Amino acid sequence: MLGIMRKYQQSIVIKIVFGIIVLSFIGTIFLVWGRGEGQLTPSSYVAKVDGTKINYEEFQRTYYRLRDIYSQIYGQSLTPEIEKQLGLKKQALNSLIDAMLVRNAAEDMGIKVSKDDVQQAIAAMPAFQKNGAFNFDLYVQLLRANRISPDDFEKSKRTDLMIKMAEDKIKARAQVSDEEALQYFRKKNDKIDILFSSFSPDDVKGEIKLTDQELNDFLAKNQNDFKTPEEVSIAYVLIDPLKLGGNVQVSDADIQSWYQKHLDEYQGKGGLLPLAEVRDKVKAEAHRFYAGQKAYEVTAETFNKMKAGGDLNAMAKALGTTVVETPLFTAQQPAAPLAGEAEVISRAFLLKQNELGGPIETPKGIYLIKLKDRKPADVPPLAKIRAKVEEKAKAAKAVEVAQQKAEATEARLAKGDTAGLKLQETGSFGYDPKGVVPKIGPAPALMEAAFKLTTAAPAPTAPLKVGNRWYALRLKERIEQNAAAFAPEKEQIKKTLLPQKQEEELQKWLKELRSKAKIEINPALKDI
Repeated sequence: MLGIMRKYQQSIVIKIVFGIIVLSFIGTIFLVWGRGEGQLTPSSYVAKVDGTKINYEEFQRTYYRLRDIYSQIYGQSLTPEIEKQLGLKKQALNSLIDAMLVRNAAEDMGIKVSKDDVQQAIAAMPAFQKNGAFNFDLYVQLLRANRISPDDFEKSKRTDLMIKMAEDKIKARAQVSDEEALQYFRKKNDKIDILFSSFSPDDVKGEIKLTDQELNDFLAKNQNDFKTPEEVSIAYVLIDPLKLGGNVQVSDADIQSWYQKHLDEYQGKGGLLPLAEVRDKVKAEAHRFYAGQKAYEVTAETFNKMKAGGDLNAMAKALGTTVVETPLFTAQQPAAPLAGEAEVISRAFLLKQNELGGPIETPKGIYLIKLKDRKPADVPPLAKIRAKVEEKAKAAKAVEVAQQKAEATEARLAKGDTAGLKLQETGSFGYDPKGVVPKIGPAPALMEAAFKLTTAAPAPTAPLKVGNRWYALRLKERIEQNAAAFAPEKEQIKKTLLPQKQEEELQKWLKELRSKAKIEINPALKDI
């Protein structure tokens, strides 16, 4: 599933990215990010594009829309691990940057969108239609329910249309040449036979002998691979927000406000559930939030008052809890009670001896911490870790040697020199869209490279890597088939290739826009 999502994320996301900006206005989504998120607030900026800010609330909306789209397409809720692998937050940020770049470029290109254009586009949106026709009352009702003015929505739609018109203008530059069409035709019809030789690190590892000097040099250049990790031990207190702030009172106004700010959480099969039906749930969630807020404030006030004394035990007593001490632990293998508490662990390794840190808010509660001891990272001498260094040094050298042998063989094959080479032959085969090459296996890049070979240029400029193995190739034979069919198929082939050419033209243009723009990312988002 993850492989499919990666495969299509560009084709899906690029096509919807500019629509996300408008979609984000329909249905407000608001997330209060933890205080560990770099102190970002809805009014903070996430990026500046030529001095114009993209605010954090806009980023939140776009990210949540993107996440919802992936969940709906693939029918599963996305775990944080999958989200991170897909880079959804980075996609959201890049989409907003690209949208702003294209909008600015559209203005520079003199693209204009009339009031009639905007009205027609809005009237065509299914969300505002009843029985297949635009319904003004429904339009007003939906905008009012989401606290959006018609003016703001129409401005966003105008921007969306400008962006689409700019995209279409750039795509119109793309053309498929007769030669490109012929290459595509031949790739789909010709048969080829390839001579090849392959080399992997495992093939050459036994040949490698390293001196003490080479091992010491390798150790010096790769110290981080052999360092014993830094260790720390801390004392900490963990405050339960519901115990410390549980007596907070939630008023009817608080309940109403919470309900209005989180409408998306109270949807039923028929739409928004009335407050009366979900009042208990709303009250509980509001109470949990306000209790956490009060607990954080009380903890912060206690910490600030008593910080100068450095007495964590006194703080714990004042907050009605106790101090827990950990043994030495590494960032990769934290003490058992701190498993999963990434922010606490990260902050612990930033503290100095006996320094206090906090408050740190996590799903488990609110932490105050104190550094007890630190054991710095260290690189042992070669004599103590010789076997480990030798194993890694040989593996690195084997990669280098395998690639060098493949390059030397490819150079000989390019000249037609096959004397003494251990070559295999694929046999005659046709193009496979899945990239499965006879006697080699799945190798899409190699398949593409092989079908570009001709009798005039029978070898690639460099060997191709498939997995951990390099392949040196030479075309033995290329059999042209069905050549007479090209002329009647040429125009259809051009139509088939055009969308890809248009997308390449668009991406090239976006890359140029980015290269010329001054883009600043908020440092708080450096790890997304």
